[in-house]
Amino acid sequence: MAPKVLVSDKLSETAVQIFRDRGIDVTFDPAIGKDKDKLLSVIGEYDGLAIRSATKVTEKIIAAAGNLKVVGRAGIGVDNVDIPVASKKGIIVMNTPFGNSITTAEHAISMMMAVARQIPEANASTHAGKWEKSRFMGVELTNKTLGVIGAGNIGSIVCDRALGLKMKVIAYDPFLSEERAMKMGVEKVELEELLPRADFITMHVPLTDKTRNILSAENIATLKPGVRIVNCARGGLVDEEALALALKDGRVAGAAFDVFAVEPATDSPLFNLPNVVVTPHLGAATTEAQENVALQVAEQMSDYLLTGAVSNALNMPSVTAEEAAVMGPWLKLAENLGEFVGQLTDEAIMAVSITYNGLVKDMNLDALNCAAVAGIMKVTNPDVNMVSAPIIARERGVEISTTTQDKTGVFDGYIRLQVKTAERERSIAGTVFSDGKPRFIQIKGINIDAEVGAHMLYTTNDDIPGIIGTLGQTMGEYGVNIANFTLGRSGAGQDAIALLYLDDQPPAPVLEKLRATGMFQQVRPLQFSAA
Repeated sequence: MAPKVLVSDKLSETAVQIFRDRGIDVTFDPAIGKDKDKLLSVIGEYDGLAIRSATKVTEKIIAAAGNLKVVGRAGIGVDNVDIPVASKKGIIVMNTPFGNSITTAEHAISMMMAVARQIPEANASTHAGKWEKSRFMGVELTNKTLGVIGAGNIGSIVCDRALGLKMKVIAYDPFLSEERAMKMGVEKVELEELLPRADFITMHVPLTDKTRNILSAENIATLKPGVRIVNCARGGLVDEEALALALKDGRVAGAAFDVFAVEPATDSPLFNLPNVVVTPHLGAATTEAQENVALQVAEQMSDYLLTGAVSNALNMPSVTAEEAAVMGPWLKLAENLGEFVGQLTDEAIMAVSITYNGLVKDMNLDALNCAAVAGIMKVTNPDVNMVSAPIIARERGVEISTTTQDKTGVFDGYIRLQVKTAERERSIAGTVFSDGKPRFIQIKGINIDAEVGAHMLYTTNDDIPGIIGTLGQTMGEYGVNIANFTLGRSGAGQDAIALLYLDDQPPAPVLEKLRATGMFQQVRPLQFSAA
C-alpha cells in the first residue's frame, strides 16, 4: 500500500506533484491546517504531514497520529511542532534549513538601503502629493562599515553582497576563524569592538540565552553615534524599548526590523517612529524561496517514506534503518561529547579531531561525525541538526578530521573528541557500556567513569582535601540532589576534576558560592541531550 501524506498548508502544485510522481498517496488540503478539530479527526490516516507555519503539530495532534512517521516543515522554523513529543513517539521532524538563505540575506540588504535613504517615508510623502526633496537626506553605503553579527549561512551571504556594494565589513561570530574571515574578505572582531566601529549593524544569529538582547541597553550605549541597525533574523535580539529611546534622542540614526520580540507584532516601541522601517517577517517571503523549500520538503519526505533515507531531520541522524539499531547509543555519545566541549569552549574553534577506536571504527563515521559536530554547534545555534552542522562548521573554517584505530585498552570501543582553538586544546573520550548508556571515560587526560545526565556540574581544581565535602555540602544547602558523583586526578596533589550528575540545573547562588571558595579553577554547569 502506498504511503499517505497530508499537505495541510499552502505548498505549490509542483511540490504536491512530486509526491504523486514518487508514488505517494497525497491529500492536498491547505485549509485544514487552521482547523485543529478537523486535523485531529483525520491525522490518524496519514504516514506523513507536510506543513508550513499555519499547522500546529501539538501533543494532542501527535497522540491522535497513530500512523504518522514523518513531519516535514517547508522552511526552517519548527516552533509549531512539539519535537520532544514527536521524538518520543518515533516521529521524524524534518525541515529545510537552507532554502531561504539568499532571500533572507537579500531582504536584509534591502532593509539597509531603505533605512539609509528613508525610502518608505519618502514614498508615503510623495503619494500624499508632497514634494519634500530636502527633507529626505540619506547616506551612501559605499565606504561605510557594516558590522555583521553572525557570519553563518545567511550572514556570509550578506557579507558578500555588502562587499559588492563597496562597504567595509567587520564580523563577530564565535565560530568564525581568522582563515575563514580572510577568505570571505571580512575582518573578524569581537562584539565590543564591532559596536563602536560600525555605521550599520545587521544581525544573523538564532535566539538563544547567549544572544537574547545582544543589543541590550548597555550595548546600545556603546554604539557609534548615527549608526543604523537592521534585524531580519529573530525577535528578541534587541532591547526594543532601549533602541526606541536611542532613536528618539538621535544616538541611533535609523533601524529596519523584519522581526519582533512578540509576533504577530501589532504594537511595538519601534512603531510610528519616522526613522524606522518595519516589515511583517518577510525575510523568506519570495516566490523562489517558498518554491524551493516546498520542493525540498516533498523530496525529503518521499525519500524517507519510500527508502528510509533521512535528510535534514531535527531529531534523528542521517542513517539507514539497519544502522540505527546498532549506532543509536554511539550517536548519542558522540553528541554528548560535542556538547561537553562546546559548552566549555568560549573562543573560536579552529579544528575538531575525532578518533574512533575498536568496534566503533567500522560504523557509519559520517553520521557519528555529524552527531559530534552538531553537539558542539548547537550550544550557540539550537537550530542546527546533524545535516547542517558540518556545513556550518565548514562555513566557519573549522577543520574536521577523523582517525580510526584498532582496539586498544580495556574498552571494546571508544570515541575521543578533541577541539583546537587559538588558545588551547581540549579533549574528552567516551564509550557505551552494555546497558546502552553513554559514559565519559577521560577528560583532560584524566581517567574517569561518569554516567551522562541532562544536568551536570563540572569543576576543576588542584588535588587538595575538602573538595568532596564542599561540593556535597553546597548542593545540600540549596536542595540540589546529586544522582552520581565522579572524581578523577592526574596524580596526588596534581590536576583534579569532578563531574556531578544532578537531578536539576544548579541555581546561580550554588555556582557563586563554589567560585567564592577559591578552591576551583572552573565551575561549569552543563546540560546534555540525555537519552
